[in-house]
Amino acid sequence: MRRLMYAAALFIVVTSGIVATGTSAQARVLDDGTPVGRDQYRVLMNQCRYADTEQLRSQCRSAVENDYRIGAENSSLDCRTYSGVTVCGNLMLSKREAACVQHSVTAGLTERRSEVECYALY
Repeated sequence: MRRLMYAAALFIVVTSGIVATGTSAQARVLDDGTPVGRDQYRVLMNQCRYADTEQLRSQCRSAVENDYRIGAENSSLDCRTYSGVTVCGNLMLSKREAACVQHSVTAGLTERRSEVECYALY
């Protein structure tokens, strides 16, 4: 009997939280992610192919799926194109790529350009 009362009390607490917030857990999941345009989302997914290893490529795709959703074009998304390669947002650089960026910046390239070129071409 006591377990039944605990279960009923827990059910009331959980359902009252959903009613009080006016949303469900599923609705919150669907609202997650920064809205970006369809083309921006495509760039974000496509840039994952440049990651150094299959594990990094998989992590990149998961991060895009979790952090972004297709919506309106996002003018604040940091997209850039160098040497024919377009990327958006933060790049997950490997140690080797980060060393390449540091070397390129020391040699006189901008950090933004170095990131893109070392990520995609190195």
